[in-house]
Amino acid sequence: MQCLKLQLQQNSKSGLYSWQNGRQLVRSNINVTINIGEQVNQTNFSSVTEFLLLGFSNFGEIQLVFFAVFLCLYLIILSGNITIFTVINLDHSLHIPMYFFLGILSISETGYTFVILPKMLINLLSLLRTISFVNCDTQMFFFLGFAVTNCILFSVMGYDRYATICHPLRYSILMSWQVCGELAATCAVIGFLFSLIGSLLVFQLPFCGPNKINHYFCDISPVIQLACTDTYINEVVIFIGGVLALMVPLTFIFISYGFIAHTTLKIPSAEGKQKAFSTCASHLTVVIIHYGCASFVYLRPSSKYSSRRDKLVTVTYTVVTPLLNPLVYSLRNKDVQMSIQKVTGRRGFYPKAL
Repeated sequence: MQCLKLQLQQNSKSGLYSWQNGRQLVRSNINVTINIGEQVNQTNFSSVTEFLLLGFSNFGEIQLVFFAVFLCLYLIILSGNITIFTVINLDHSLHIPMYFFLGILSISETGYTFVILPKMLINLLSLLRTISFVNCDTQMFFFLGFAVTNCILFSVMGYDRYATICHPLRYSILMSWQVCGELAATCAVIGFLFSLIGSLLVFQLPFCGPNKINHYFCDISPVIQLACTDTYINEVVIFIGGVLALMVPLTFIFISYGFIAHTTLKIPSAEGKQKAFSTCASHLTVVIIHYGCASFVYLRPSSKYSSRRDKLVTVTYTVVTPLLNPLVYSLRNKDVQMSIQKVTGRRGFYPKAL
């Protein structure tokens, strides 16, 4: 007892604890343990300051092949979209609503790929594949913003085709420049409003480790799985947002093309029917690929995320779809081809001009 009292007195003098008997000593130890535990938990909740993008690291040396392929595709996307936007801007004969929206789509897809592909290309050559917490949030915000903007823009372009074929006499009123500007602005505002809500729902969650994202960019499903708390409510809200962002524009496109098909079938000549369908074929091709792949990834719970399969599907709508716009949607268009020749001053080199 004397030894215990002496030890208690020495500890009391050191300023660590104050007590009168052994029971208070036990309580004090419990309180100290709880306080230390709370500090450790708070430290863990704010410990993740950067993420590691695993990307295609499990493919080994094949990453060099991926780098060469993706670099070529990115250069084609970049040069093709810049060419389309420049030609549409310089050639006054293309200053009509259809090409106006093509130009807006080219700008959106240039930003869409710029947010993802340069970082992916760097990571394919680098052993250090980290991305800061803030940059990951920023990448997700702009990716979702441009992605949702494209979805809504596709539906607006479908409406433009509907107005052209079904209401040719009222087309100038239905698609006036004021209406076109308002529609383009609405696409961007709604797109980035969705992305703001989505990124906030993800990055307001606590991340205490691990910090390895099994993807080549900061997408919703692989990031939200790293949160160290229950994410059910967040996932439900994000799922509802995905349904609205994908299915509402897609439904609008189907309705527009239903009216287009009904009107086209009434055209007496086969040539007229073929011309009407040809103006819509490229748009439908891009829509089916884009919406099909995006729906597969986003219209399901994040718990169903499969890293290898989803990465391959995501490549389709982050690389292939932006590639289709300059190659299929615009450059195969005769008006665009003639405008490119006119702007570049190379008309004399083409057989038809000789």
